[in-house]
Amino acid sequence: MTDTLVVPATGEEACAPGAAPAIGAEVAQALAGTLKALAEPLRLRMLSAIATDLRGESCVCDLAELADVSQPTVSHHLKVLKTVGLLDSERRGTWVWYSIPADRRAAVTALLEAFAPAVTTPTRPERPADVGELAEMDEHITHLAADLAAHTPGLPAATVTGIVRDSFTALARSAKITRYLVPLTERFAKQRLADLTRDRATAAPQVLFVCVANAGRSQLAAALTRHLSGGRIVARSAGSTPAAGIHPRVQDLITEINGSDAEAAFPKPLTDDAIRAADVVITMGCGDVCPIIPGIRYEDWPVADPALASPDGVLAIRDDIAARVRTLIDSLLTD
Repeated sequence: MTDTLVVPATGEEACAPGAAPAIGAEVAQALAGTLKALAEPLRLRMLSAIATDLRGESCVCDLAELADVSQPTVSHHLKVLKTVGLLDSERRGTWVWYSIPADRRAAVTALLEAFAPAVTTPTRPERPADVGELAEMDEHITHLAADLAAHTPGLPAATVTGIVRDSFTALARSAKITRYLVPLTERFAKQRLADLTRDRATAAPQVLFVCVANAGRSQLAAALTRHLSGGRIVARSAGSTPAAGIHPRVQDLITEINGSDAEAAFPKPLTDDAIRAADVVITMGCGDVCPIIPGIRYEDWPVADPALASPDGVLAIRDDIAARVRTLIDSLLTD
């Protein structure tokens, strides 16, 4: 039986007026080739290793250690990635070194830092909030704004209300479980109000860790900073595209570090308030770019993503971040 094209009768409304927007055939063909090249676990691991290598490149001898396969197999996978333009190579003596071309780094970052965690983190679907629940949340937010305005005399009530409602809206964009929105809004708004009213002359040093999803490295770095500094340094974290929740492996580590305080950690969107209040802004090797504000120190830590690492790899990432945090603490407390 063959499919028959049904043409609507005269006067009958078409089911799809106008052509649906889609990428061009040539672009789709090229993209499909790249995605096909990536559809192999070892190649993705190699690409991740090269993207997070502190040297900005990886030797083929390092990549061969990722799996128990032969050298020709490793070379084959690297050749496939090079053929589709995701890798450059350079021979130096006996060994070949691989790096990601500058014009492809943003695409690779998006793949490894945003898309991969999205498909590897289990989602917990919840019934959407009904009209009654939304009205109740709005009432809670109104009361919260009034309460925070009364406890923040240094700012106009309208400013505080705007911060609270903006915080609620920002968190709602990525929220999967609506019943937590009000308490999370309170925590987030309090942080933002503290940032707005911070007195640099008397306040403790403040650090802001930034990554894309704010679900892994930046959260872990903030937790380690609080713990290792004994509370002498204020540590914040944020993401340009925050996830719905912290990655389970990272949450377990934060619980080990901070105990019951780990429940206070949750993904938050990056705001100008947080950047302006920080003494140091640290991006976590994820390609994020923050506004450059005079007087603020900026660093980039090329750290691997724990969401994509093995259990042993997660512990190695934790130790790597801890070593960097200790150096950071020494510099801030000495200054």
